[in-house]
Amino acid sequence: MDKLIYSIVYVKNNSSKLDALLSTMEGFSGAKLSAVTVNDLSAIISDINKDELIANQPNAVLFAGIIEKLEQQFTLLPMRFGSTMESIGQINTLLEKNYPEFLNNLLKVENKFEFGLKIFCDTEKLKEELRAKSEGEKEISQNADTEIINSVFKEYVNKKLKEHRLEEMLVSYIDSIISEFSEFLNQLNALSKINKRTNASNIIDAVFLLEKDKKDELVRIVEKLQSQHQQLNFILTGPWAPYNFVDINIK
Repeated sequence: MDKLIYSIVYVKNNSSKLDALLSTMEGFSGAKLSAVTVNDLSAIISDINKDELIANQPNAVLFAGIIEKLEQQFTLLPMRFGSTMESIGQINTLLEKNYPEFLNNLLKVENKFEFGLKIFCDTEKLKEELRAKSEGEKEISQNADTEIINSVFKEYVNKKLKEHRLEEMLVSYIDSIISEFSEFLNQLNALSKINKRTNASNIIDAVFLLEKDKKDELVRIVEKLQSQHQQLNFILTGPWAPYNFVDINIK
């Protein structure tokens, strides 16, 4: 029977604490959880029949729930859903070969939480608000009219110029929000990864890692930004295990 790996846990001198926790938990299909340990690191595993590893929402929630419960008491690196090996011997080899990288990543995320922030808006409505505030659009439009007044394409070109200008203003506005939020993250000494315009309504999709005792300060910052930018919808999620801040090339 194969071995399903849930996470790599930084045990330190708390192996008895880990054993006690695992005794209260169950893995897939009620299987017993156990630890394969090399020095300060333990891989949390259970027996698994690969036919049971169906990538659906209930199984993903179950897998994430086990990781979340472990993360409440230990620093860990979550494994991808469906990470399996054929034997405990192979898992020992995995820990031994990758021990320095596992340990470095665990130290990076120790006593830290991962959070996610998505910022949504009605982009067309926001463009119109930005257009109304723009002092330069009238001048741009007038210059364009002068240059192409005798052109049969005047209306088309004017429309494209306005669309381009609105898109530029939207991009500039998104950059200003990112800059403003990044300043706060720097004050919190947080690591961050920020993506822009993932779809028409989601203008910013960010994940960040910060110390656990700064959670309340983060919430206050997001609430402050929400009050200052009421045309946007700030959705803060977490805390999570550090899924997006693990950087390991498995050997």
